[in-house]
Amino acid sequence: MTVQDETNVESGILLSDAAAAKVKSLLEQEGREDLALRVAVQPGGCSGLRYQLFFDERSLDGDVVKDFGGVSVVTDRMSAPYLGGASIDFVDTIEKQGFTIDNPNATGSCACGDSFS
Repeated sequence: MTVQDETNVESGILLSDAAAAKVKSLLEQEGREDLALRVAVQPGGCSGLRYQLFFDERSLDGDVVKDFGGVSVVTDRMSAPYLGGASIDFVDTIEKQGFTIDNPNATGSCACGDSFS
């Protein structure tokens, strides 16, 4: 995995080249250049916290915004401390397809991989 913007890892989320390309492709399919990838942490799941990734046109007070080759990644101020240094990748293999999050702040996760603590 090649990660762009590797300087100051603690400052926010990192998006791999593969993930940025997939997000860009999905945005092109939507036909909306005004959307950003919002990454949030919400209560829920087996381990207590769950990731949410979705396209968003809103700009909220305190949002942390990073650009990865034309792809804007937005994190709200409440989720940012849980996601500092986390890297998002996109895998497309015969075994698995989708976005993966490697989060150094997670102390545990459930078997399904959708939630963490």
